[in-house]
Amino acid sequence: MATSPRALLPLVLPLLLFLLSRSLRADSDAVVSRIAFGSCANQSAAQPVWEAVVGFDPQVFIWLGDNVYGDNKRPFRVLGRERTVGPWRNVPRFYPSKEDELRRRYEMAKAKPGYAKLRERAQVIGTWDDHDYGLNDAGKEFSGKVTTQRLLLDFLDEAEDSSRRQQAGVYTSYMFGPEGKRVKVILLDTRYHRDPLSSDGAVLGDPQWQWLERELHGPRSEITIIGSSIQVISNLSATTGPLFYVESWARFPRERERLFRLIDSSKRNGVLFISGDVHFGEISRYDCGAQYPLYDVTSSGLTQSVENSVPAVFQPLMRLVALLTPTTMRVFSPNCRYKSCTYGQPNFGAIEIDWNAVPPQIKLELRDVEGSSVGGVEFPISELEPSKAHAITKQEHSYQRHCALETELPWLVRHRLALLFFGTIAVPVIAVVLLGITCLSPANIFTKKSKME
Repeated sequence: MATSPRALLPLVLPLLLFLLSRSLRADSDAVVSRIAFGSCANQSAAQPVWEAVVGFDPQVFIWLGDNVYGDNKRPFRVLGRERTVGPWRNVPRFYPSKEDELRRRYEMAKAKPGYAKLRERAQVIGTWDDHDYGLNDAGKEFSGKVTTQRLLLDFLDEAEDSSRRQQAGVYTSYMFGPEGKRVKVILLDTRYHRDPLSSDGAVLGDPQWQWLERELHGPRSEITIIGSSIQVISNLSATTGPLFYVESWARFPRERERLFRLIDSSKRNGVLFISGDVHFGEISRYDCGAQYPLYDVTSSGLTQSVENSVPAVFQPLMRLVALLTPTTMRVFSPNCRYKSCTYGQPNFGAIEIDWNAVPPQIKLELRDVEGSSVGGVEFPISELEPSKAHAITKQEHSYQRHCALETELPWLVRHRLALLFFGTIAVPVIAVVLLGITCLSPANIFTKKSKME
């Protein structure tokens, strides 16, 4: 008995859709209107976020680092044979994995069903951060970087003859879309050539700076996305120290200023940043770096997040801390789920471009594990075009939101979080001391009277 074409449709349609998606991924001239990105995915943890990422239906997905956690962590220990913290520390808290173990972790990550589904439907590209580079907070001093570079590129299915396999570092670029609807993606390597954190030295290194200058002065595009594993605009450390510090371009102020000058001098329109690393999501904006606003959409992490690192009862406290932390660059919007406009649970970033709108529009969003928006901004692409009419000049001795740096905040404002923390600790300590003095005073009086009698 012959089978009707309609009966075969359910069997053939998935295959046709799969082949179509593969052809779209391979066609660099296809119009790209949906890009997803993320960071900080522990291969040993559950990863339900991939269903939401696939549901967004991106044409391109960008890894921003910590794509796996390839290093190892010793217990937090002040005393004992292996002391990892404190004045008597004798071993580092973090240490790298051997090559076979790191390869196994990449294989675990690649085998996640949700991620496998994404790889079938979207082109996956990416860079690295410290934990997949090989060691927490590591820079150019890390001796295993040649091996870890090869393993990362294997994970990303980089061609064997790719120039990324020959160069020192994993920086690269891509151009998507036809003329008039082009999207350029530039992925930086903030690890391979980076000097120590306290040095205010190099982040990219001379070869990468020369390459970046060529990329920014090269063929034009309507949108240029610069992917950095660490935050470019926000300087969280300036307002959370001395409680804790995070890595960012702001820890290297001369390098960050050089980056802004390069973007400005290139006269390239449509530049925006995406970043990861910090285990929470936020959107920040700097109006004094170029002749149009520079946005930085931080998405972190796909599994790792500040709120999930504490018991649920303390999660509201984490949101309060985020609200109290001073910031000059964060974008506050009624679209945010929380008043602080940060999101401390697993998330991914989403970029949507409406090329058919007049004028064309771009939407920058953070989305949760269900795919719902937790914060975002939307504006015409034309707002990211160099124009002296939009240029903002920093005014000395005056506060300008999205222009004044966090380090320029008044001392009491800048250190508000630390003052509240130490004040909260000091109050009960002082109360206990005063209570002790109060209790001891009658005892001393009674003792003196006893001796007199």
